[in-house]
Formats: sequence, C-alpha cells, structure tokens
Amino acid sequence: MTDLTDHAKNLLARALCGRLPTLPTGVWAGLGTGGADATGVTGEPAGTGYARQRATFSGTGVQRNVEALTFTFTGPAGTITHVGLFDAASGGNPLTHSTLAQPVTVGGPGTITIPVEFLTITPE
Repeated sequence: MTDLTDHAKNLLARALCGRLPTLPTGVWAGLGTGGADATGVTGEPAGTGYARQRATFSGTGVQRNVEALTFTFTGPAGTITHVGLFDAASGGNPLTHSTLAQPVTVGGPGTITIPVEFLTITPE
C-alpha cells in the first residue's frame, strides 16, 4: 500500500501528539474500479456479490497479509484497478490504498485472489 488516506493521516497525527485516537479493531480489504485519492478507493463494485474481505497482518516494520484474500463476483464488475484498506466491512473509513500491479477485468462470475504476503504495508 502506498498512500494513506486523510482519515489515516489524522489518526497518526493524534497518536503522535498523545491524543489517543480510536484505532480500528479490524481491517478489511476492498477493491475499486475508479482509481483512488486521499479519501480512499473509489468505484467499489455493487450488486455483483462482491464484499470486502477481513485482512490480518503480521510482521515487524513491513506488514504482510497472513491469509489469502478472495473476492467473489456473481456478475460483471468492470476493470478492478485498486485495492484499499478500510476499518469496517461496509461503510466505515478508508485507511490506505494502492494501484494493483495488473488491472483485472471481471466480465462475469469469478474470483480475484490476493495471495498470502502480497498485500504489504511499508513504513516510510
């Protein structure tokens, strides 16, 4: 993941100032078709069987997903270009986002899988 959202930057700023932000109790990965900006992934598929996937990370420094994340589609969803992390299974706040190494076109039923350790958070 390369870009923190405005929400995540505000969480970190409060933490650095000792203001005790409310940290996420879980993290969900989501996909987007319309790119991303400082507010997070845009264009999440709707009405296609798609759902965000709970993501668990481990590591010291670089954080890596410990389980494969499989997104299932029941119909066409367009070209998926981005992945992002959110603090809720739906709605909630975006935390970070990144462009996929290769766009994936979902033209009908199928799945997109992010393998173990392919989703990384790198402190810079």
